[in-house]
Amino acid sequence: MTQEFRLLMLGAMYENGGNTTHRFLDGHPGLFTYPFESQIGTRLVNDALTSMFPVKYRWPVFSLDATPLQDYRAIIDEEGKVRARTPHVSKFRHMPFDMNDDARAARYQHLVRASGRSTGNNVAAFFRATFDVWQDYRRSGREQVHVGYSPIITVDAEAILTALPGAQVLHVVRNPFSAYADTCRRPVPMALRDYMQAWCLNQYHALLARERHPGRVHIIRTEDVMADPQAALATVLRALGLEDDPALATPSWNGTPLQEIYPWGTIRQATPEANRATAAELGAETRAEIARMTWQYLDVFDYRDFATP
Repeated sequence: MTQEFRLLMLGAMYENGGNTTHRFLDGHPGLFTYPFESQIGTRLVNDALTSMFPVKYRWPVFSLDATPLQDYRAIIDEEGKVRARTPHVSKFRHMPFDMNDDARAARYQHLVRASGRSTGNNVAAFFRATFDVWQDYRRSGREQVHVGYSPIITVDAEAILTALPGAQVLHVVRNPFSAYADTCRRPVPMALRDYMQAWCLNQYHALLARERHPGRVHIIRTEDVMADPQAALATVLRALGLEDDPALATPSWNGTPLQEIYPWGTIRQATPEANRATAAELGAETRAEIARMTWQYLDVFDYRDFATP
């Protein structure tokens, strides 16, 4: 199964536009775009990065002696399972979503019994089973590639590309000034030092992975997606063998246009003007500290001008 399964896995630091880019890809007729963050990590993830990033956002690790059903239950997929099982408490309860999680688990087990258990096969079965049992999914009949998004999963790019030979990784980066300003809107925001350390680490892994796998790892700026999503995503689509489509111009969920990205992400209006205004919310001292902490990437991504209002 892993040889034929094609996955475009998006990763991005928090508030960096991963959800935004994910929603712009949603309406493309050649893509099976997962409806929420595809939080495919398991609680067996345990490495040097575990203390920095939640395991639900990581590439999964499965027990050697588990059954397919135990594997399925190990996949955290918090947003998807909450919406399917307890929709009244889901932040997506206002959107129609006819998918039975028990039916998905049954379909997942059927697929894994046919393919055999492995990390790649398990992930492929998870995505395939979702769309096989999603009853009100709007199919085009031309879907070829599954699309997932999980924050910070770019740090696992090597593992993704090794487990799935047909996979590609798309890393999304946003200027650290707007990103941190959006982080500050959270009820309990990350400390500036912690946020910037994680932001820099994501960019390091993205650039290193692209250097090692130039044909399979792509990096795109959220600023470019906001300015012209069709043009910004054209290179990635070509790498997948897919053509451009007008649907890329509008963020959507299951083909339904979204007036704002929230609650899929903290970015409400995906416009260059709103992005600039968000960065301008920061005080001069905070902007100067962010510039010091991210200096090596400001020129790489052409973000130097965001340091001043």
